[in-house]
Amino acid sequence: MAQRGIQMDQEKLCCSICLDLLKDPVTIPCGHNYCMSCIKSHWDEEDQKEIHSCPQCRQTFGSRPALGRNTMLADLVEELKKTGLQPAPADHRYAGPEDVACDVCTGRKLKALKSCLQCLVSYCEQHLQPHYESPAFGKHKLVEPSKKLPENVCTRHSEVMKMFCHAHQQCICYLCSVTEGQKELGVSRQKIQQRIQNREKEVKLLRQEEEAINHSADEAVEDSEKIFTDLICLIEKRSSDVKQQIRRRQKTKVSRVKELQDKLQQEIADLRQEDTELEQLSHTEGHTQLLHNYPSLSNLTDSKESPGINIRPVRYFKDVTAAVSEVRDKLQDILSDVWIKVSLTETEVDVLLPQAEPKTRDEFLQYSHQITLDPNTAHRGLLLSEGNRKATVRQSVMLSLQVQSSPNGSHSDVDRLEVMSRESLTGQCYWEVQWRGLVSVAVAYKHMKRTGYESGFGNNDKSWALDCLNNGYEFRHNKFRTSVSGPRSSRVGVYLDHSAGVLCFYSVSETMTLLHRVQTTFTQPLYAGLWVNGSYCSVELCEFK
Repeated sequence: MAQRGIQMDQEKLCCSICLDLLKDPVTIPCGHNYCMSCIKSHWDEEDQKEIHSCPQCRQTFGSRPALGRNTMLADLVEELKKTGLQPAPADHRYAGPEDVACDVCTGRKLKALKSCLQCLVSYCEQHLQPHYESPAFGKHKLVEPSKKLPENVCTRHSEVMKMFCHAHQQCICYLCSVTEGQKELGVSRQKIQQRIQNREKEVKLLRQEEEAINHSADEAVEDSEKIFTDLICLIEKRSSDVKQQIRRRQKTKVSRVKELQDKLQQEIADLRQEDTELEQLSHTEGHTQLLHNYPSLSNLTDSKESPGINIRPVRYFKDVTAAVSEVRDKLQDILSDVWIKVSLTETEVDVLLPQAEPKTRDEFLQYSHQITLDPNTAHRGLLLSEGNRKATVRQSVMLSLQVQSSPNGSHSDVDRLEVMSRESLTGQCYWEVQWRGLVSVAVAYKHMKRTGYESGFGNNDKSWALDCLNNGYEFRHNKFRTSVSGPRSSRVGVYLDHSAGVLCFYSVSETMTLLHRVQTTFTQPLYAGLWVNGSYCSVELCEFK
């Protein structure tokens, strides 16, 4: 019986942390006893949390309690040791220092079997049963026992952190996700509102630009009408002056003609009178009277002799017509040049809304132009066919032309078998050329020089040419040559954005490959140009259906 009482006392004299007899026993404010070293180690771990608690009852203390040795317990432990009895074997059901203790057990705590992420509590086998039996705990997540359950609780919202944030690389609770979502929504709204403000500013600027364009257009129309009205008045005045001048000259010349005509008529009448008198004298019977009157009549005839009139071809006013025609031609040229300048200034508005360059062939074909060749610009040795879209060399003139080319297929200095398109090219345009042999695909201004070496496409600053050669390509502008690499294809595509100053040449096959790109400023409308090197060469503007 005494042995059983000693056994009961021995259990009470064991430390619940190390499960051994108390060493330097101390009693903390809640009444539980521990080895001094064990409770110090436990609280040392809690120092960083600034919370100190009892390992058994979980009671917390505002500050770390001061420890004092419990003398009575120390004496009892010493008495127990003197009896020579060994301490009872440790019960492994109870939680040791390294184990997770059941948060529900009072007194000496049993080992926890599971921890609940929803309750944030660890349970022993006995206290875990409600989670298995009651439907109210059906959705609770049970995991292996863990001492770090508090770390799974959000310190801001006191909610279990069940989500992982990839942006911050840490676990968060659902309220954190809502908060982050709200922040992202706020940021998104700010961006959208900023974009709205920017777009509203742009719309305002465009409205101002629209008003400025309309105002400028109205002024231009009014000024142009006044200028053309003045020009028409000037032309009408000059027309009236020319009419008056012609009529004055007509009157003067006609007056002189009539004066001479009257003089001649009078002379005719006098001659008729003299003829009549001579006829009467010839019928005079008396010889004495005939000899007396004849000398006076004979002298009259000699005095009336006229040298005659020389009539020139009727071209009195042809010089006036020629002068007026020359004025008309010059005026047409001036108006044509003015119209070109007007058409070019219209494209400046496109700068407000720049167009992206096309990438695929389908996108290029949206800007396709049907182009024909102008026979008036074709060299006499070229034969145009296929509705003035194809150019080849006339066989009958090959020997007389004696066209020669350099080894790389560049232009000959002997003659230039060139032709330009009938249509002018402005804005965004795309066309394709099918070629064979040695040819050049070019663009040029209309008033490019047409004779001499500098008349060749690419040999001046008014034309840009891509030479298609046996061994590749070559780009030329203003006599400067640039070697071009790229896949050989019998079809070349040309893209022009006149207002943006962009000119591109492409090799067209299953895919489109950029051969050469030009960035410059075009000051006049452009015309497509083609050059053919010899009898076995041909070049054709492709027709799009």
